[in-house]
Amino acid sequence: MKHILTTILIAAFLFVQLPTGFAHKNNLATQSAPSAPASGQIEPNAGNWQTWVISSGRDYRVPPPPGPAETHSELRSLVDLISQNDQQTRQQIAFWDAGAPPYRWIDLINSRLLAGTATTAYPHRVYAYVALAMYDATIATWESKYFYDRRRPSEWDHNLPTAVAVPRSPSYPSEHSAAAQAAATVLAHFLPAEAASFNAMAEQAGWSRVLAGVQFPSDHYAGKALGQRVAEQVIAQADTDGSSLPWTGTVPTGPCKWIGTNPGNVTGGNWRPLLLTSPSQFRPPAPPDCNSTQVQSELADVRNFPRSAPGTATTFPFRAKAFYWQSPEGLNSWPYRYADKWICEDRLDQNPPRVARIYALIAAVLFDSFIASQDGKFAYWYIRPHQLDPSIIPLFPVPNFPSYPSNHSTFSAGRSEVLAYLFPSRADFIRAVGKEGGDSRIWAGIHYQMDNVSGVELGKSVAQVFVARAQNDGSQ
Repeated sequence: MKHILTTILIAAFLFVQLPTGFAHKNNLATQSAPSAPASGQIEPNAGNWQTWVISSGRDYRVPPPPGPAETHSELRSLVDLISQNDQQTRQQIAFWDAGAPPYRWIDLINSRLLAGTATTAYPHRVYAYVALAMYDATIATWESKYFYDRRRPSEWDHNLPTAVAVPRSPSYPSEHSAAAQAAATVLAHFLPAEAASFNAMAEQAGWSRVLAGVQFPSDHYAGKALGQRVAEQVIAQADTDGSSLPWTGTVPTGPCKWIGTNPGNVTGGNWRPLLLTSPSQFRPPAPPDCNSTQVQSELADVRNFPRSAPGTATTFPFRAKAFYWQSPEGLNSWPYRYADKWICEDRLDQNPPRVARIYALIAAVLFDSFIASQDGKFAYWYIRPHQLDPSIIPLFPVPNFPSYPSNHSTFSAGRSEVLAYLFPSRADFIRAVGKEGGDSRIWAGIHYQMDNVSGVELGKSVAQVFVARAQNDGSQ
């Protein structure tokens, strides 16, 4: 409460004259704006990188920052503000400084899903639009940063105490505030009952950089406004992606057709992709007749896989992996877990544009992979193995939609290929991880090998579109 009140007072304070007798030991009122560091700045060209939703970073340039006189006033108030930091404040600063600005927001979604907390019917939409909003907000922030080139507070006053390492980038506007407000606004759109909580988190995230001494209050407010503007454009796109349209079709019947009612994801093949020219751009070829030699052979492989003996040393690893890939982490968060690990190992956590780009590509490729996979599923409505052979007992309840192609194989291949591009020294490893995700569906008894093969090919085809974009997005 103390800092919320202080925030309000600071905002008002910046528009009035300080008392005449106020004097800082460095005599800030006589100082001019310092020159920019000669080298080592973080991604000075990132403001020109290609954006996903907004037209460009330049088109979202924020108004100019306060001039030298106002900046001196902010510095004076910042000295007093920082002097009031208590243990709780220092903990909040450390929490939001744990990674690049988008880190805590992706982690929030991961944590919700791992805990089983409701995060809409399609969590991958939440990931995608939050990640795209944070990326576009970061790129727009970077464009304004290097256009105005405002120095960080401690570069104006070298005696100003800072609670974290001073970022090697201009101060205005705040990257944490922009990313946080973009994420919170999109999250609030998807989960309106939690809007107040998300917005409070965004305020805390952005203001923590002021309390840490590495941003001016005006940096925070400009970043917050920018994040809001970007989020509004992302929400407008989300609202027109076709995901809310009802299904008006019927479940087809006949030989080799899936058996069931109320199929899940049935409208997914009609959503508007982010990059694919259409949902059917890479539609797999029609599967063989279910009475063909190929399918009967693959059916026998599913039936004969030793999944029903949990106590044996040979089957336990396969059962364990099958359950892992059906878990919330196997379904949703594993790509981010590896990305976070490698971001840390490669020291990218101090590079907000790069980290935002990584999250955006991971989330975006899944969005289009989902659409492409549903297009195939509901083009063919292919029967599941346990429906063709009731003697097959899957390890867990079978998802309520057709078999071909495999969603898991598509999604795992798509995300692992993008991760292989982003972290090429780990390419072999992450491709093996993705392969395991697809194979696990056969071990579980819910897919044929042809589902897996077609899904892998589909996921790789979708991923290549995203990799091609990434190779030409200006970040090279």
